[in-house]
Amino acid sequence: MRRRRFWPWFWLALGAIYFFVPLLATGEFSLRAQRDTLSLLAYQRVLQDNQFISSFLFSLRMAVLTILFGLLLIVPTAYWVHLRLPRWRPLVELLTLLPFVIPVIVLVFGLIRTYSSPPFRMTTTPVTTDILLVGGYMVISLPYLYRSVDVGLRAMDVRSLTEAAQSLGANWVTILFRVIMPNLRTAVLTGALLTLAIVIGELTLAQYLARPAFGPYMALLGQNRAYEPAALAIMSFGMTWAAMGMVYFLTRGQQAQIGGGH
Repeated sequence: MRRRRFWPWFWLALGAIYFFVPLLATGEFSLRAQRDTLSLLAYQRVLQDNQFISSFLFSLRMAVLTILFGLLLIVPTAYWVHLRLPRWRPLVELLTLLPFVIPVIVLVFGLIRTYSSPPFRMTTTPVTTDILLVGGYMVISLPYLYRSVDVGLRAMDVRSLTEAAQSLGANWVTILFRVIMPNLRTAVLTGALLTLAIVIGELTLAQYLARPAFGPYMALLGQNRAYEPAALAIMSFGMTWAAMGMVYFLTRGQQAQIGGGH
């Protein structure tokens, strides 16, 4: 029994060391901007850069749009596959795994090649380029968002909930948004957090589409500075987890209420 208890804790501790030691080393290095002493000088320089706030807010806005449009696409599709087309589930799962196979650099050059010439021409204005960027973000976040929604649908009896709602006279829109979605809030939250982390740190799409996102800003800063990129990495890590925690606490009461309703 002691051996069985030892090994899980051993591998957990090993994983924690593997994760936190590089993070602590990066944090310690970011405090070395001032010679022979520990200081927050690197953090001060980053915060005084106007491009830092603007790039982070831009990526945060793109992440919110990606999550909203991704859910509008994925939730009805996954729901219909579970309810009416269960034989198509392997094919849909295969399609959602394609972003793991197709490199992002291939995706972005395909988008530029397709949408930079008539009749589309979506790379000529900032608004249309942002739409193109959100579409690219939806593609690369598809495996994570779809898996989260799919797991949430498998945890509930979709057919019984649908039949019960139809017996009460509910239409498909009411069933989807007032019956299925409330029971998917935990799964949607998980997928949204993963999508947020992906979009905040993404580099290739934003760089080649020439958009002022947080990833290209971090890459540009890393080419010209030494300590500031380490400070920025720690700050981006903290802001991402703070955003995740904020979303979690904002939805925790709603999830508990739904769980109590069952």
